[in-house]
Amino acid sequence: MPQKRIWFVTGASRGFGRLWSEAALARGDKVAATARNIDDLADVLATYGDNVLAQTVDVTDRSAVFNAVAVAHRHFGRIDVVVSGAGYGYMGAVEELDIDAVRANFETNVFGSLSVIQAVLPVLRQQGSGHILTVSSIGGILSFPTGGAYTATKFAVEAFSEALAGEVAGFGIKVTIIEPGSFATGFGASAITGPSIDAYDVVRQAVRAGFKPADQGDPSATAAAILNVVDAEEPPLRLVLGATTIPRFRDAYEQRIKTWEQWEDVSIAAHGTR
Repeated sequence: MPQKRIWFVTGASRGFGRLWSEAALARGDKVAATARNIDDLADVLATYGDNVLAQTVDVTDRSAVFNAVAVAHRHFGRIDVVVSGAGYGYMGAVEELDIDAVRANFETNVFGSLSVIQAVLPVLRQQGSGHILTVSSIGGILSFPTGGAYTATKFAVEAFSEALAGEVAGFGIKVTIIEPGSFATGFGASAITGPSIDAYDVVRQAVRAGFKPADQGDPSATAAAILNVVDAEEPPLRLVLGATTIPRFRDAYEQRIKTWEQWEDVSIAAHGTR
């Protein structure tokens, strides 16, 4: 029987954050759940009572993040699992992107996650244990037309999470990057888009046509996977969620290797001689 754990979850009011928080609570774990609007967690509080500590947190407010971690640590005495799940999509062709909207997307998806990690690390180092789950996406490995800003945030999350894993392994802290594929979470409908340029409508429609509802996974099925990875003695650095994602990753990496090999002579020549 897995030991009871204390979770700290951002973005706990909806989507994966909500599902995974409820799965942890349902098996008897305790959760410090944060959301931009604490009222969205009222039913969770009503169901699980003292096993939930709900706090209003906007992850772009760095001081609020640090305070929420401190409150959770004082309340529960420890933190075992950290899920940095707060995030959203900002979509548009690169030429269409509003620079301030791109900055805002990075503030939440990248710098918000960084604040969460930096806030919890002193606690986890002192404990000599802990598991950080950063939520990336299929877009953390593969970009696509009209998704450049959002996928850039997820590429960044992948990069600093991979670095983090090497930095904290010696402290007994584990890191797993969660890479969900397409799921019926309503993410696409909630994504923000700015004014469009007609010249990109053809490519935009082609991208939309490539996202088929039949390929979407059941979000509720991901909860068991998250509990599985949290309970593992040696969890993976990366965990893909969904059946359609790994084949796409495989195809993409095969193409990348093929391209690198085709241009290898040029690459080697660029090394020069000394």
